[in-house]
Amino acid sequence: MRRCEGATVRPMVRRCEGPTVRATVHHRTHCRTCEPSHFRTHPRTVAPSHLRTALIVLCYLVLPTLVSAQSMERMTFAVAVDRATTNNPTIAQAAAGIMRAEAILQQVYASSRPSINATFNTNVIDPVTRFGGSSINPRTQTQTLGGLTIPLLTPVAWAQRVQASDQVLVAQFNETDVRRQIGVAAAQAYLAIITNRRVLELNERSRDNAKAHYDFANQRYQGGIGSRLNALRAQQELSGDEARVEAARLAVRRAQEALGVLVAADGPVDAADEPIFDATADDAPTGVLDTRPDLRLLSARQSAAERVVGDSWKDYLPSVTAVFSPQILAPSGLFVQSRSWRASVLFSVPLLDSGFRDGAKRERQALVDTVKFQRANVERQATSEIRTAREAVASTERGLVQAQQAAAQSNEVVRITDIAFREGATTNIEVLDAQRQARDAETQAAIDEDAVRRARLELLVALGRFPQ
Repeated sequence: MRRCEGATVRPMVRRCEGPTVRATVHHRTHCRTCEPSHFRTHPRTVAPSHLRTALIVLCYLVLPTLVSAQSMERMTFAVAVDRATTNNPTIAQAAAGIMRAEAILQQVYASSRPSINATFNTNVIDPVTRFGGSSINPRTQTQTLGGLTIPLLTPVAWAQRVQASDQVLVAQFNETDVRRQIGVAAAQAYLAIITNRRVLELNERSRDNAKAHYDFANQRYQGGIGSRLNALRAQQELSGDEARVEAARLAVRRAQEALGVLVAADGPVDAADEPIFDATADDAPTGVLDTRPDLRLLSARQSAAERVVGDSWKDYLPSVTAVFSPQILAPSGLFVQSRSWRASVLFSVPLLDSGFRDGAKRERQALVDTVKFQRANVERQATSEIRTAREAVASTERGLVQAQQAAAQSNEVVRITDIAFREGATTNIEVLDAQRQARDAETQAAIDEDAVRRARLELLVALGRFPQ
Protein backbone atom coordinates (compact mmCIF):
# COMPACT_ATOMS: atom_id res chain seq x y z
CA MET A 1 0.00 0.00 0.00
CA ARG A 2 1.33 3.43 -1.02
CA ARG A 3 0.23 6.89 -0.18
CA CYS A 4 0.15 9.70 -2.71
CA GLU A 5 -0.55 13.19 -1.37
CA GLY A 6 -3.01 11.95 1.22
CA ALA A 7 -4.70 9.39 -1.05
CA THR A 8 -4.50 5.70 -0.40
CA VAL A 9 -3.71 3.57 -3.42
CA ARG A 10 -4.05 -0.21 -3.18
CA PRO A 11 -2.22 -2.32 -5.70
CA MET A 12 -4.31 -4.77 -7.69
CA VAL A 13 -3.24 -8.41 -7.41
CA ARG A 14 -4.31 -11.11 -9.88
CA ARG A 15 -3.46 -14.73 -9.71
CA CYS A 16 -2.79 -16.65 -12.89
CA GLU A 17 -3.29 -20.35 -12.60
CA GLY A 18 -2.53 -22.86 -15.22
CA PRO A 19 -1.61 -26.52 -15.54
CA THR A 20 2.05 -25.90 -14.89
CA VAL A 21 2.35 -22.19 -14.08
CA ARG A 22 1.18 -20.55 -10.92
CA ALA A 23 2.17 -16.90 -10.66
CA THR A 24 1.06 -13.78 -8.98
CA VAL A 25 1.08 -10.68 -11.15
CA HIS A 26 1.16 -7.28 -9.52
CA HIS A 27 -0.32 -4.51 -11.67
CA ARG A 28 1.07 -1.06 -11.00
CA THR A 29 -1.61 1.43 -10.28
CA HIS A 30 -0.70 4.75 -11.93
CA CYS A 31 -1.11 7.92 -9.98
CA ARG A 32 -0.90 10.96 -12.25
CA THR A 33 0.13 13.22 -9.38
CA CYS A 34 3.08 11.21 -8.12
CA GLU A 35 4.39 9.39 -11.19
CA PRO A 36 7.94 10.36 -12.20
CA SER A 37 8.46 12.02 -15.57
CA HIS A 38 10.33 9.05 -17.02
CA PHE A 39 7.30 6.83 -16.56
CA ARG A 40 5.17 8.94 -18.88
CA THR A 41 4.45 7.31 -22.19
CA HIS A 42 2.22 9.94 -23.84
CA PRO A 43 3.95 12.33 -26.35
CA ARG A 44 4.79 15.84 -25.22
CA THR A 45 2.82 18.51 -27.07
CA VAL A 46 4.07 21.94 -28.12
CA ALA A 47 2.13 24.99 -27.09
CA PRO A 48 0.50 26.94 -29.94
CA SER A 49 2.28 30.13 -28.82
CA HIS A 50 5.66 28.45 -29.33
CA LEU A 51 4.65 27.39 -32.82
CA ARG A 52 3.65 30.93 -33.68
CA THR A 53 6.95 32.29 -32.37
CA ALA A 54 8.97 29.78 -34.38
CA LEU A 55 6.96 30.58 -37.51
CA ILE A 56 7.51 34.33 -37.08
CA VAL A 57 11.27 33.85 -36.63
CA LEU A 58 11.41 31.60 -39.69
CA CYS A 59 9.56 34.14 -41.82
CA TYR A 60 11.79 36.94 -40.55
CA LEU A 61 14.95 35.07 -41.51
CA VAL A 62 13.95 33.32 -44.72
CA LEU A 63 11.44 35.57 -46.47
CA PRO A 64 13.79 38.56 -47.02
CA THR A 65 16.27 36.28 -48.76
CA LEU A 66 13.59 34.76 -50.97
CA VAL A 67 12.14 38.14 -51.85
CA SER A 68 15.59 39.51 -52.65
CA ALA A 69 16.35 36.55 -54.87
CA GLN A 70 13.02 36.83 -56.70
CA SER A 71 13.10 40.61 -57.11
CA MET A 72 16.51 40.85 -58.81
CA GLU A 73 16.11 42.89 -61.96
CA ARG A 74 17.10 41.32 -65.27
CA MET A 75 18.19 43.38 -68.27
CA THR A 76 19.17 42.77 -71.82
CA PHE A 77 22.55 43.95 -73.00
CA ALA A 78 21.17 46.91 -74.95
CA VAL A 79 18.99 48.07 -72.05
CA ALA A 80 21.87 47.79 -69.56
CA VAL A 81 24.22 49.87 -71.71
CA ASP A 82 21.50 52.44 -72.40
CA ARG A 83 20.62 52.81 -68.72
CA ALA A 84 24.28 53.06 -67.74
CA THR A 85 24.94 55.81 -70.30
CA THR A 86 21.80 57.65 -69.18
CA ASN A 87 21.50 57.29 -65.41
CA ASN A 88 25.08 56.93 -64.20
CA PRO A 89 26.08 59.82 -61.87
CA THR A 90 29.45 60.18 -63.59
CA ILE A 91 27.71 61.22 -66.79
CA ALA A 92 25.63 63.68 -64.81
CA GLN A 93 28.86 65.20 -63.52
CA ALA A 94 30.15 65.54 -67.09
CA ALA A 95 26.85 67.17 -68.10
CA ALA A 96 27.27 69.59 -65.20
CA GLY A 97 30.68 70.46 -66.67
CA ILE A 98 28.92 71.51 -69.89
CA MET A 99 26.56 73.73 -67.92
CA ARG A 100 29.52 75.29 -66.11
CA ALA A 101 31.31 76.02 -69.39
CA GLU A 102 28.16 77.62 -70.80
CA ALA A 103 27.80 79.73 -67.66
CA ILE A 104 31.40 80.94 -68.01
CA LEU A 105 30.71 81.78 -71.66
CA GLN A 106 27.71 83.84 -70.59
CA GLN A 107 29.81 85.73 -68.04
CA VAL A 108 32.58 86.46 -70.55
CA TYR A 109 30.07 87.49 -73.18
CA ALA A 110 28.40 89.89 -70.72
CA SER A 111 31.73 91.57 -69.96
CA SER A 112 31.93 92.87 -73.55
CA ARG A 113 28.34 94.14 -73.67
CA PRO A 114 26.90 97.47 -72.37
CA SER A 115 26.03 97.70 -68.70
CA ILE A 116 23.86 100.08 -66.65
CA ASN A 117 24.16 100.80 -62.94
CA ALA A 118 22.71 103.28 -60.45
CA THR A 119 23.97 104.70 -57.16
CA PHE A 120 21.95 106.39 -54.39
CA ASN A 121 23.51 108.27 -51.47
CA THR A 122 22.51 110.89 -48.89
CA ASN A 123 24.94 113.51 -47.57
CA VAL A 124 24.53 115.37 -44.26
CA ILE A 125 26.98 118.23 -43.54
CA ASP A 126 27.52 120.57 -40.61
CA PRO A 127 28.15 123.48 -40.41
CA VAL A 128 26.38 124.71 -43.51
CA THR A 129 28.36 127.24 -45.56
CA ARG A 130 26.34 130.29 -46.52
CA PHE A 131 26.84 132.93 -49.19
CA GLY A 132 24.66 136.00 -49.37
CA GLY A 133 22.30 134.56 -46.79
CA SER A 134 21.76 131.33 -48.77
CA SER A 135 23.27 127.91 -48.16
CA ILE A 136 25.81 126.85 -50.74
CA ASN A 137 25.09 123.21 -50.01
CA PRO A 138 21.98 122.04 -48.16
CA ARG A 139 22.44 120.36 -44.82
CA THR A 140 20.86 117.16 -46.17
CA GLN A 141 21.15 116.33 -49.85
CA THR A 142 20.27 113.20 -51.81
CA GLN A 143 22.37 112.30 -54.85
CA THR A 144 21.28 109.88 -57.56
CA LEU A 145 23.93 108.75 -60.04
CA GLY A 146 23.44 106.62 -63.13
CA GLY A 147 26.07 104.95 -65.25
CA LEU A 148 25.97 103.59 -68.78
CA THR A 149 29.16 101.83 -69.89
CA ILE A 150 29.56 100.80 -73.52
CA PRO A 151 32.70 98.88 -74.53
CA LEU A 152 33.67 100.16 -77.95
CA LEU A 153 36.94 98.34 -78.47
CA THR A 154 37.83 95.40 -76.19
CA PRO A 155 39.97 92.93 -78.16
CA VAL A 156 40.92 90.93 -75.06
CA ALA A 157 37.29 90.41 -74.02
CA TRP A 158 36.33 89.47 -77.56
CA ALA A 159 39.12 86.88 -77.66
CA GLN A 160 38.07 85.47 -74.30
CA ARG A 161 34.51 85.10 -75.59
CA VAL A 162 35.67 82.88 -78.46
CA GLN A 163 37.95 80.94 -76.13
CA ALA A 164 35.02 80.28 -73.78
CA SER A 165 33.05 78.93 -76.74
CA ASP A 166 35.89 76.49 -77.37
CA GLN A 167 35.69 75.33 -73.76
CA VAL A 168 31.98 74.58 -74.19
CA LEU A 169 32.86 72.38 -77.15
CA VAL A 170 35.58 70.66 -75.08
CA ALA A 171 33.07 69.99 -72.29
CA GLN A 172 30.66 68.45 -74.77
CA PHE A 173 33.34 66.14 -76.15
CA ASN A 174 34.35 65.24 -72.61
CA GLU A 175 30.75 64.25 -71.80
CA THR A 176 30.71 62.03 -74.90
CA ASP A 177 33.97 60.37 -73.88
CA VAL A 178 32.73 59.79 -70.32
CA ARG A 179 29.57 58.26 -71.74
CA ARG A 180 31.74 55.94 -73.83
CA GLN A 181 33.77 54.87 -70.80
CA ILE A 182 30.65 54.13 -68.74
CA GLY A 183 29.13 52.17 -71.63
CA VAL A 184 32.26 50.07 -72.02
CA ALA A 185 32.41 49.41 -68.26
CA ALA A 186 28.75 48.33 -68.25
CA ALA A 187 29.35 46.03 -71.22
CA GLN A 188 32.35 44.41 -69.52
CA ALA A 189 30.36 43.91 -66.30
CA TYR A 190 27.54 42.34 -68.31
CA LEU A 191 29.95 39.94 -70.01
CA ALA A 192 31.48 39.11 -66.62
CA ILE A 193 28.06 37.98 -65.39
CA ILE A 194 27.66 35.69 -68.39
CA THR A 195 31.13 34.19 -67.99
CA ASN A 196 30.87 33.65 -64.23
CA ARG A 197 27.42 32.15 -64.60
CA ARG A 198 28.78 29.75 -67.21
CA VAL A 199 31.62 28.77 -64.88
CA LEU A 200 29.07 28.28 -62.08
CA GLU A 201 26.99 25.95 -64.25
CA LEU A 202 30.06 23.93 -65.16
CA ASN A 203 31.10 23.64 -61.52
CA GLU A 204 27.60 22.59 -60.51
CA ARG A 205 27.56 19.90 -63.18
CA SER A 206 30.99 18.75 -62.11
CA ARG A 207 29.76 18.62 -58.52
CA ASP A 208 26.74 16.54 -59.54
CA ASN A 209 29.00 14.11 -61.40
CA ALA A 210 31.30 13.90 -58.40
CA LYS A 211 28.33 13.24 -56.12
CA ALA A 212 27.07 10.46 -58.36
CA HIS A 213 30.53 8.91 -58.38
CA TYR A 214 30.79 9.22 -54.61
CA ASP A 215 27.37 7.62 -54.11
CA PHE A 216 28.39 4.71 -56.30
CA ALA A 217 31.79 4.29 -54.60
CA ASN A 218 30.23 4.51 -51.16
CA GLN A 219 27.55 2.01 -52.12
CA ARG A 220 30.20 -0.46 -53.23
CA TYR A 221 32.12 0.15 -50.00
CA GLN A 222 29.03 -0.37 -47.85
CA GLY A 223 28.26 -3.55 -49.78
CA GLY A 224 31.72 -4.90 -49.15
CA ILE A 225 32.78 -4.76 -52.81
CA GLY A 226 34.73 -1.50 -53.00
CA SER A 227 37.39 -0.02 -50.77
CA ARG A 228 37.21 2.82 -48.31
CA LEU A 229 40.08 4.55 -50.13
CA ASN A 230 38.01 4.85 -53.30
CA ALA A 231 35.09 6.26 -51.31
CA LEU A 232 37.33 8.85 -49.59
CA ARG A 233 38.84 9.90 -52.91
CA ALA A 234 35.40 10.41 -54.38
CA GLN A 235 34.28 12.33 -51.29
CA GLN A 236 37.36 14.55 -51.46
CA GLU A 237 36.59 15.40 -55.06
CA LEU A 238 33.00 16.20 -54.11
CA SER A 239 34.10 18.54 -51.32
CA GLY A 240 36.44 20.39 -53.66
CA ASP A 241 33.67 20.83 -56.22
CA GLU A 242 31.37 22.20 -53.53
CA ALA A 243 33.99 24.84 -52.65
CA ARG A 244 34.39 25.80 -56.32
CA VAL A 245 30.63 26.14 -56.68
CA GLU A 246 30.50 28.58 -53.77
CA ALA A 247 33.39 30.62 -55.21
CA ALA A 248 31.72 30.77 -58.63
CA ARG A 249 28.40 31.79 -57.07
CA LEU A 250 30.14 34.64 -55.23
CA ALA A 251 31.81 35.77 -58.47
CA VAL A 252 28.41 35.92 -60.18
CA ARG A 253 26.97 38.00 -57.35
CA ARG A 254 29.89 40.44 -57.44
CA ALA A 255 29.47 40.92 -61.18
CA GLN A 256 25.75 41.51 -60.69
CA GLU A 257 26.44 44.10 -58.02
CA ALA A 258 28.98 45.85 -60.28
CA LEU A 259 26.43 46.05 -63.09
CA GLY A 260 23.81 47.37 -60.67
CA VAL A 261 26.13 50.20 -59.64
CA LEU A 262 26.90 51.12 -63.24
CA VAL A 263 23.24 51.27 -64.28
CA ALA A 264 22.40 53.27 -61.11
CA ALA A 265 20.04 50.58 -59.77
CA ASP A 266 19.15 50.09 -56.11
CA GLY A 267 20.34 46.47 -56.10
CA PRO A 268 22.12 43.83 -58.17
CA VAL A 269 21.16 43.41 -61.82
CA ASP A 270 21.30 40.13 -63.71
CA ALA A 271 22.01 39.54 -67.40
CA ALA A 272 19.04 38.40 -69.46
CA ASP A 273 20.68 37.55 -72.78
CA GLU A 274 24.01 37.02 -74.51
CA PRO A 275 24.99 39.85 -76.85
CA ILE A 276 26.30 39.27 -80.35
CA PHE A 277 28.93 41.69 -81.66
CA ASP A 278 29.23 42.18 -85.40
CA ALA A 279 32.98 42.66 -85.42
CA THR A 280 35.46 40.57 -87.35
CA ALA A 281 39.21 40.62 -87.73
CA ASP A 282 38.82 41.93 -91.30
CA ASP A 283 37.28 45.26 -90.26
CA ALA A 284 39.38 48.03 -91.78
CA PRO A 285 40.26 50.96 -89.50
CA THR A 286 39.30 53.72 -91.96
CA GLY A 287 38.67 57.12 -90.42
CA VAL A 288 39.08 55.81 -86.88
CA LEU A 289 41.02 58.82 -85.62
CA ASP A 290 38.10 61.06 -86.55
CA THR A 291 35.36 59.02 -84.87
CA ARG A 292 36.80 57.97 -81.52
CA PRO A 293 35.44 60.24 -78.74
CA ASP A 294 38.73 60.34 -76.81
CA LEU A 295 40.66 61.52 -79.87
CA ARG A 296 38.01 64.08 -80.71
CA LEU A 297 38.27 65.37 -77.16
CA LEU A 298 42.04 65.77 -77.41
CA SER A 299 41.67 67.45 -80.80
CA ALA A 300 39.23 69.96 -79.33
CA ARG A 301 41.58 70.64 -76.42
CA GLN A 302 44.48 71.20 -78.77
CA SER A 303 42.48 73.59 -80.95
CA ALA A 304 41.33 75.54 -77.90
CA ALA A 305 44.88 75.80 -76.54
CA GLU A 306 46.25 76.91 -79.92
CA ARG A 307 43.58 79.59 -80.14
CA VAL A 308 44.60 80.95 -76.75
CA VAL A 309 48.23 81.16 -77.87
CA GLY A 310 47.21 82.76 -81.16
CA ASP A 311 45.27 85.46 -79.31
CA SER A 312 48.20 86.43 -77.10
CA TRP A 313 49.08 89.41 -79.32
CA LYS A 314 45.74 91.00 -78.47
CA ASP A 315 46.99 91.64 -74.95
CA TYR A 316 49.04 94.53 -76.41
CA LEU A 317 46.07 96.25 -78.09
CA PRO A 318 44.34 99.29 -76.54
CA SER A 319 40.76 99.33 -75.34
CA VAL A 320 38.12 102.05 -75.75
CA THR A 321 35.09 102.47 -73.50
CA ALA A 322 32.33 105.08 -73.54
CA VAL A 323 30.73 106.16 -70.25
CA PHE A 324 27.58 108.25 -69.76
CA SER A 325 26.72 109.36 -66.18
CA PRO A 326 23.55 111.36 -65.36
CA GLN A 327 23.11 112.96 -61.90
CA ILE A 328 20.16 114.24 -59.85
CA LEU A 329 20.54 116.33 -56.65
CA ALA A 330 17.64 116.98 -54.31
CA PRO A 331 17.60 119.67 -53.10
CA SER A 332 20.06 121.44 -55.37
CA GLY A 333 22.85 123.64 -54.12
CA LEU A 334 23.50 127.32 -54.76
CA PHE A 335 26.04 126.77 -57.56
CA VAL A 336 25.01 123.26 -58.68
CA GLN A 337 22.13 122.35 -60.93
CA SER A 338 19.69 119.72 -59.73
CA ARG A 339 20.04 117.76 -62.97
CA SER A 340 23.29 117.23 -64.86
CA TRP A 341 25.13 114.61 -66.90
CA ARG A 342 28.62 113.77 -68.02
CA ALA A 343 29.91 111.71 -70.94
CA SER A 344 33.45 110.45 -71.42
CA VAL A 345 35.49 108.15 -73.63
CA LEU A 346 38.20 106.16 -71.92
CA PHE A 347 41.21 105.10 -73.96
CA SER A 348 43.52 102.60 -72.26
CA VAL A 349 46.70 101.03 -73.58
CA PRO A 350 49.14 98.84 -71.58
CA LEU A 351 52.68 100.15 -71.80
CA LEU A 352 54.77 98.27 -69.23
CA ASP A 353 53.86 95.06 -67.39
CA SER A 354 57.36 93.85 -66.41
CA GLY A 355 57.10 90.69 -68.53
CA PHE A 356 53.66 89.51 -67.37
CA ARG A 357 52.20 89.10 -70.87
CA ASP A 358 55.32 87.36 -72.14
CA GLY A 359 55.17 84.87 -69.26
CA ALA A 360 51.47 84.23 -69.90
CA LYS A 361 52.19 83.48 -73.55
CA ARG A 362 54.93 81.00 -72.64
CA GLU A 363 52.58 79.25 -70.24
CA ARG A 364 49.93 78.94 -72.95
CA GLN A 365 52.48 77.55 -75.40
CA ALA A 366 53.55 74.95 -72.85
CA LEU A 367 49.93 73.86 -72.52
CA VAL A 368 49.69 73.49 -76.30
CA ASP A 369 52.82 71.32 -76.36
CA THR A 370 51.45 69.14 -73.56
CA VAL A 371 48.17 68.55 -75.38
CA LYS A 372 50.03 67.83 -78.64
CA PHE A 373 52.19 65.17 -77.01
CA GLN A 374 49.18 63.66 -75.29
CA ARG A 375 47.24 63.50 -78.54
CA ALA A 376 50.14 61.95 -80.42
CA ASN A 377 50.50 59.30 -77.71
CA VAL A 378 46.77 58.49 -77.71
CA GLU A 379 46.70 58.27 -81.51
CA ARG A 380 49.61 55.86 -81.45
CA GLN A 381 47.94 53.86 -78.70
CA ALA A 382 44.63 53.83 -80.60
CA THR A 383 46.32 52.44 -83.69
CA SER A 384 47.99 49.77 -81.56
CA GLU A 385 44.67 48.92 -79.91
CA ILE A 386 43.08 48.37 -83.31
CA ARG A 387 45.86 46.05 -84.45
CA THR A 388 45.83 44.17 -81.15
CA ALA A 389 42.04 43.85 -81.12
CA ARG A 390 41.95 42.49 -84.67
CA GLU A 391 44.62 39.93 -83.83
CA ALA A 392 42.84 39.07 -80.56
CA VAL A 393 39.58 38.38 -82.40
CA ALA A 394 41.28 36.05 -84.85
CA SER A 395 43.35 34.30 -82.17
CA THR A 396 40.51 33.83 -79.67
CA GLU A 397 38.20 32.45 -82.35
CA ARG A 398 40.78 29.82 -83.26
CA GLY A 399 41.39 29.05 -79.60
CA LEU A 400 37.65 28.69 -78.94
CA VAL A 401 37.32 26.04 -81.64
CA GLN A 402 40.15 24.02 -80.14
CA ALA A 403 38.82 24.45 -76.60
CA GLN A 404 35.36 23.25 -77.60
CA GLN A 405 36.86 20.20 -79.25
CA ALA A 406 38.94 19.49 -76.14
CA ALA A 407 35.86 19.79 -73.92
CA ALA A 408 33.89 17.35 -76.10
CA GLN A 409 36.78 14.90 -76.13
CA SER A 410 37.26 15.11 -72.36
CA ASN A 411 33.56 14.43 -71.76
CA GLU A 412 33.82 11.33 -73.94
CA VAL A 413 36.83 10.20 -71.90
CA VAL A 414 34.79 10.65 -68.70
CA ARG A 415 31.97 8.54 -70.10
CA ILE A 416 34.27 5.72 -71.17
CA THR A 417 36.24 5.80 -67.91
CA ASP A 418 33.09 5.70 -65.82
CA ILE A 419 31.78 2.70 -67.71
CA ALA A 420 35.11 0.94 -67.27
CA PHE A 421 35.12 1.68 -63.54
CA ARG A 422 31.61 0.34 -63.07
CA GLU A 423 32.67 -2.83 -64.85
CA GLY A 424 35.72 -3.13 -62.61
CA ALA A 425 38.27 -2.57 -65.37
CA THR A 426 39.82 0.56 -63.78
CA THR A 427 40.06 2.27 -60.42
CA ASN A 428 38.41 5.47 -59.40
CA ILE A 429 41.72 7.32 -59.80
CA GLU A 430 41.24 7.28 -63.56
CA VAL A 431 37.66 8.44 -63.12
CA LEU A 432 38.64 11.34 -60.89
CA ASP A 433 41.42 12.40 -63.24
CA ALA A 434 39.05 12.26 -66.19
CA GLN A 435 36.47 14.34 -64.33
CA ARG A 436 39.06 16.95 -63.37
CA GLN A 437 40.31 17.20 -66.93
CA ALA A 438 36.77 17.47 -68.26
CA ARG A 439 35.96 20.19 -65.77
CA ASP A 440 39.11 22.11 -66.64
CA ALA A 441 38.45 21.71 -70.36
CA GLU A 442 34.88 22.97 -70.09
CA THR A 443 35.95 25.85 -67.89
CA GLN A 444 38.64 26.78 -70.40
CA ALA A 445 36.08 26.62 -73.20
CA ALA A 446 33.81 29.00 -71.28
CA ILE A 447 36.74 31.34 -70.65
CA ASP A 448 37.69 31.25 -74.34
CA GLU A 449 34.11 31.98 -75.31
CA ASP A 450 34.16 35.02 -73.05
CA ALA A 451 37.53 36.00 -74.52
CA VAL A 452 36.01 36.01 -78.01
CA ARG A 453 33.17 38.26 -76.88
CA ARG A 454 35.54 40.59 -75.10
CA ALA A 455 37.91 40.74 -78.08
CA ARG A 456 35.06 41.68 -80.40
CA LEU A 457 33.88 44.30 -77.93
CA GLU A 458 37.40 45.73 -77.68
CA LEU A 459 37.61 45.90 -81.47
CA LEU A 460 34.35 47.84 -81.64
CA VAL A 461 35.59 50.20 -78.92
CA ALA A 462 38.94 50.67 -80.67
CA LEU A 463 37.15 51.47 -83.92
CA GLY A 464 34.92 54.00 -82.18
CA ARG A 465 31.76 52.01 -82.95
CA PHE A 466 30.72 51.26 -79.35
CA PRO A 467 28.64 52.55 -77.76
CA GLN A 468 26.68 53.97 -80.65
